[in-house]
Amino acid sequence: MDIHEVPGGVSAEDVAKAHAEDVKIEDKYGVHYHKYWVNEKAGKIFCLCHAPNAEAAIQVHRQAHGMVADKLIEIQPELAEGFLGGVEVNKAGAALVPGATNERDPGIRTVLFTDVVESTTFTQSLGDEAAIALLGVHDTIVRDALSALGGREVKHTGDGIMASFVSTAGAVRCAIQIQRELARHEEANPERPLKVRVGAAAGEPVEQHNDLFGCTVQLAARLCSHASPEQILVSNAIAELCLGKGFSFQDVGEVALKGFDRPVRAHAVVWASDAAPAA
Repeated sequence: MDIHEVPGGVSAEDVAKAHAEDVKIEDKYGVHYHKYWVNEKAGKIFCLCHAPNAEAAIQVHRQAHGMVADKLIEIQPELAEGFLGGVEVNKAGAALVPGATNERDPGIRTVLFTDVVESTTFTQSLGDEAAIALLGVHDTIVRDALSALGGREVKHTGDGIMASFVSTAGAVRCAIQIQRELARHEEANPERPLKVRVGAAAGEPVEQHNDLFGCTVQLAARLCSHASPEQILVSNAIAELCLGKGFSFQDVGEVALKGFDRPVRAHAVVWASDAAPAA
């Protein structure tokens, strides 16, 4: 995947023309440009291709239209599928928002982590069978919420799940559903409480690090680790993207997170109310 940064914004029509030029000559270099994502306002283009090496992919852009990418990273196909999904494309090759009619997908994703609190002590306190069953409750609740609210499971972490969402609001609704279902489970099974932390962050496919959603994944994971039991902690970007969606956020200020040079502003999602957020 490569990233092009165009100061001042970019036209989707111009990108479509450039992609068509890529397709005309890509066979010469053994390259196939599958699809692209355009964020017109931010002036960013992300292209996904199969190529024998990075230089071959660069040569296609250079010869086709001269718009050489600012950055190019190698990614595993299954990882791209997990984060971005097998998205449809329009006739021009632009990725489309899943389930939408010809709405271009800007490539922004919200990454969500769950983490079962004190999961390592389950076996000691409950025994193998009961511990496995309790972790299974977590998995079922999380996967049901993902299925209902448009999330994609990227991987199971052993004591949690990492997921990706096209919709930021969908990710927040999913986190709320998870915590509410766990609260109902605890009410019905007070002798075996199951508490979970949730962290989430939103970002673009290629950021400062040469890794697919590298900074977004790291931030979501660190927010999850920093969260208290039963808390949903999200990045400032998520709170801003969800303005007017009917959610209630508590600003927890700037928090120091491992791996980040500066404190990060975080917000806790208020989820205990029985009132569902607006659609």
